[in-house]
Amino acid sequence: MIDLYTWGTPNGRKVSIMLEALRLPYRVHPVNILEDDQFSPGFLAISPNNKIPAIKDDEGPNGEPISLFESGAILIYLAEKTGEFMPSDPLERLECMQWLMWQMGGFGPFLGQAHHFNKFAPEHVPYAKERYNDEAKRLWSVLNKQLADKAFIIGDDLSIADFAIYPWAMRYEWQHIDPDKYPFAKAWMDRMGHIEFVQRGMQIP
Repeated sequence: MIDLYTWGTPNGRKVSIMLEALRLPYRVHPVNILEDDQFSPGFLAISPNNKIPAIKDDEGPNGEPISLFESGAILIYLAEKTGEFMPSDPLERLECMQWLMWQMGGFGPFLGQAHHFNKFAPEHVPYAKERYNDEAKRLWSVLNKQLADKAFIIGDDLSIADFAIYPWAMRYEWQHIDPDKYPFAKAWMDRMGHIEFVQRGMQIP
């Protein structure tokens, strides 16, 4: 059994989509980041960076229990554990990994800053809004170009790169992004949104 510690954020939803896709049994433990649950000693023992998501797996490597934090590391772990949603071909695997890292390093942190200054900042900061909204547009253009001739991020098959990127794309309104201006990305979002396990994963917790 896997225990998932999560909240309704893009990073949390990456892992719940993956677990739903893998059909693995798991228990959900909501960590209410609006009430600072992420700073509780019990959660910090699992995720020392006080960020969701995190997991505990009773059947980790060599049959030993393991706990993991960082959504990208969790996706890689689950893909390697099950042999699913990660290409076995070395070149295709690298393609998948580089787009996962693109999300972890850009299409996540920078969009998160756009979310903050567009929606949550206590004061209007024009420089910050311009900086992060412009970067959001640039990142969306990169995504749109990648999907111009592909059904999914790295080709015809779903991968952990799709699971990582999709929940962030679905917060487009917080980024002041009009998906109609990125038609290939929008078509991909529509494809993803019609997958039942993606729908289920987006509702966790």
